[in-house]
Amino acid sequence: MILIKKSLSTSFLLCYFALSSLSLNAQNQDLPIANGKFSPTDASLSTYKYPQWFRDAKFGIWAHWGPQAVPRQGDWYARKLYLQNPKNSWEKGDYDYHVKNYGHPSVFGYKDIIPLWKAERWHPEELMKLYKKAGAKYFVSMATHHDNFFLWNSKLHRWNSVNMGPKKDVVGLWQQAAKNQGLYFGLSEHLAASYTWYQPAHSADSIGDKAGVPYDANNPDYQDLYHAKAAPDDNGWMTKNPVWQRQWFDRIREVVDMYKPDLLYSDCGLPFSNEVGRSLIAHFYNNNMNANNGELTAVYNCKEPSNNRFVQDVERGVMDSISKFPWQTDTSIGDWYYKTGQKYSTSTEVIQMLIDIVSKNGNLLLNVVQTPEGDLEPDVLTILDGIGSWIKINGEGIYASRPWKIYGEGPSTTEQQEKGHFGGLKDTRAYKEGDVRYTTKDGDVYAFYMVNPTTKIRLKALGLNTANGNQKISSVSILGSKEKLRWVQKADGLTIETPTSFPTVDVLTFKITFKK
Repeated sequence: MILIKKSLSTSFLLCYFALSSLSLNAQNQDLPIANGKFSPTDASLSTYKYPQWFRDAKFGIWAHWGPQAVPRQGDWYARKLYLQNPKNSWEKGDYDYHVKNYGHPSVFGYKDIIPLWKAERWHPEELMKLYKKAGAKYFVSMATHHDNFFLWNSKLHRWNSVNMGPKKDVVGLWQQAAKNQGLYFGLSEHLAASYTWYQPAHSADSIGDKAGVPYDANNPDYQDLYHAKAAPDDNGWMTKNPVWQRQWFDRIREVVDMYKPDLLYSDCGLPFSNEVGRSLIAHFYNNNMNANNGELTAVYNCKEPSNNRFVQDVERGVMDSISKFPWQTDTSIGDWYYKTGQKYSTSTEVIQMLIDIVSKNGNLLLNVVQTPEGDLEPDVLTILDGIGSWIKINGEGIYASRPWKIYGEGPSTTEQQEKGHFGGLKDTRAYKEGDVRYTTKDGDVYAFYMVNPTTKIRLKALGLNTANGNQKISSVSILGSKEKLRWVQKADGLTIETPTSFPTVDVLTFKITFKK
């Protein structure tokens, strides 16, 4: 009889939760969105028009920054500190580090890291001046990472940067600094994945003297930070729980309505692949149009093919060819969060990546790693200075440009290239002499020679009888140089004699003008 009663009780609970989910799913089919042109369907979203500002901007800087920087251990600390025996090698180490430096996560968990984030050396106005000087045309602030800590003055969630940590409206201060420098402003949200991402915090040690002692997320007092325990089968990147999906909608809608960003980035594919995600995008677009006299200037990024609904984002990777639709790479000069002793990309590597992306109809969103205190290390300042110096001379071929007939030529276009970790090709690679990327603007073509030449420069695509050339050239020059170049255009290509001197840059830009 006991077994029968238990079975009946379990069946009742399963039925109850199933009916509750059906009710909430029905509720989630009629979410509150701003009135306007867009509705939460693919057919409606596919009428989206890419804003001119984004197509022209090409380069943005991102502050992937928050309390997870405090331990100086890099990305995903709020999850990894709860993994005593992680399955993945790259998730190892943070549990041991945490126990050694802070204590056992049953007592001192991520909730106790948050108050240690003071941002005492953070000066957003000064940083924004540096980012503008480096060539950025838009800036993106973290709104919330998977740690479910909000960087805005939320009325829906107590775990935010106005109530705790720095006691500042980080999003609001970043936005004001961006506005003062004339930069477009965006927000990144990583909340959709937070619900399942955080689940290790509900576990306990499996070995050792604290085996079986629950971690702090099991305390109901903190489950508004860590979320409740998920159902056993709710373990994908994005939750299946309709209650949590609705919570995501309400909270991201709050930040969109409060700050009205030009750009919104989600760290996932279209959130939940259902009406919840599409409703948020439709709301964002309509809200933007209502604030801009009917003009749509909003950009939404997520990580799946856009089919003209939004701007596809490719993390740590690039497209392998010219995309029909504008797109974006998001990447970092190092780890996503500050990590002691980390190696950064060089300014040349960033410049080469930017050129490659722009030649294929994309934009680059680059995370500039901040210390927990909020300032930048000297080597990061050097990287920004190098990018800015190059763009000051060569930006003419980048900003407001469009892809030419082909994106490039040379070894990197024919040799097998390493795949990106999250899709596409790897965002950084070793270029060789002869590697070229092309853009065009106002009828001119810009040829970026990715490695400074030691011999004659040969641009095969610009021959008189080639498939993509077939147009007589009137002049060839190097941006940033007054040297008169010797060149000859033949049927099979354009040959340029090696310049006697180069501008002080690692990537030369040749400007080719054609006869009218």
